[in-house]
Amino acid sequence: MGDPKGFLKVRTRHELAERPVQERIQDWLDVHAESGLQPWTQAQAARCMDCGTPFCMSGCPLGNLIPEWNDLVRQGQWQDAYDRLSMTNNFPEVTGRICPALCESACVLGIHQPPTMIRNDECTIIDQAWELDIVEPQRPQRLTDMTVAVVGSGPAGLACAQQLTRAGHTVVVYERDDAIGGLMRYGIPNFKLDKRLIDRRVEQMEAEGTRFRTNTEIGKDISWDELRDRYDAVVVAIGSTVPRDMNLPGRSMDGIHFAMEFLPDATRRVYGVEPVHDLTAKDKHVVIIGGGDTGSDCLGTAIRQGAKDVTVLQIMPQEPLTRPDNQPWPTFARLYQKTSSMEEGGEYIYNTDSVEFEGTPEQEAKVTIETSTQTEGFIADEHGHVTGLKIVDVAPGQNGPFTRQPGTERVIPADLVLISVGFLHPDTDTLVEQMPVDLDARGNVARDDAFQTSQPGVFSCGDAGRGQSLVVWAIAEGRSCAAAVDSYLMGGTELPAPIKASAKPMMLPRV
Repeated sequence: MGDPKGFLKVRTRHELAERPVQERIQDWLDVHAESGLQPWTQAQAARCMDCGTPFCMSGCPLGNLIPEWNDLVRQGQWQDAYDRLSMTNNFPEVTGRICPALCESACVLGIHQPPTMIRNDECTIIDQAWELDIVEPQRPQRLTDMTVAVVGSGPAGLACAQQLTRAGHTVVVYERDDAIGGLMRYGIPNFKLDKRLIDRRVEQMEAEGTRFRTNTEIGKDISWDELRDRYDAVVVAIGSTVPRDMNLPGRSMDGIHFAMEFLPDATRRVYGVEPVHDLTAKDKHVVIIGGGDTGSDCLGTAIRQGAKDVTVLQIMPQEPLTRPDNQPWPTFARLYQKTSSMEEGGEYIYNTDSVEFEGTPEQEAKVTIETSTQTEGFIADEHGHVTGLKIVDVAPGQNGPFTRQPGTERVIPADLVLISVGFLHPDTDTLVEQMPVDLDARGNVARDDAFQTSQPGVFSCGDAGRGQSLVVWAIAEGRSCAAAVDSYLMGGTELPAPIKASAKPMMLPRV
């Protein structure tokens, strides 16, 4: 702690400036006008109190050495700061941009002042490291004769692969899409996470020895049991990709899609890749069901595509402005904060439930039997195109926290409806069929505390085992899973394992 009065001298946060709204909605570049080292960065880092018990570190599953590299930012010691940061985090340029900063919610200074700018310090360190050519491939000192297949190239899979490669194993990452990155590549818009950041890391990993196979779907192009026969260990890091659907009248009409059909197409167009679903919000009344981060991403994307208007529906009430009593420090508090997309336009409607989709049928109603996993039991009705969505206000009542209020039903126009209400579990149909592994009660790939599944030598990490979570938890799981795999192959490991598979986040559930 270089300045014991730093937090007294600088009492306010200095957020990164964003580009004017009318400028940034014309392109897909980063919304920020500033990045990297700014004149105020080191003064902001001096606000860190170097607490005797740094709760910021317990708030982060990676165990980042936050007080140490905060003080190194204050001093401008970029080599040492990068060394500390890279000890615990494989992809700080990602967490520094899209993580909700669990660490800042646990910051002791945050009890009575705005918390330290931990996330921005993290991003500044890695940006400076790349700028100063500090980041170099970390090739293994020796090679083992062990091989590992990692299925899935999201943050969990990549973190696991990088750690295992550095331990000397021969690692091959399989990805069914045309490019590496998983959710980071096609699930997060470019204006929040520039894909060149991913490409730069992939180049580093290739230089270290990790091998990548894109356009390869395990279970189809290569069977799961064949993959297990080829490798000494297999890591299942396929994410949680089966979306939660809505059992409403009119669901089968055209114009109703999942958010993860819409967002990837937008990114593919930005990089000149052929879209899969060919969806666009241009000149349409867009309704987004679900007001979380993904809903916000859909909002910013729809605005950039030229939507007539965008409405975001959220069944929950608007988040409070200050920490509520049932979310005490140092747990993560869900507070209202405008995202960059919310500042760009659109309307948020809270305390609202969806009743039914309305539209003009192109043909007479047909009775159909849906048999797929995602649509089994859903209402089959007219096959026209959606034109509106009937909604109703909800409030606490005798029928629960979301009791529909009589007399509040109305219809809002909708040419494109995007369902963004979360994910159920990973897509495990071929996995269970070809290389049977146990699933937990939620449909995730079951594993023990060492990330090993019911199949010896087969491990699971990230959303595939934990369920839908945050990127920082995915990286922590990937690192811990790598230590478990290394121990399985070698009888011991020196790789760090920040969490166990059963670890729970230091936050309270949304109720």
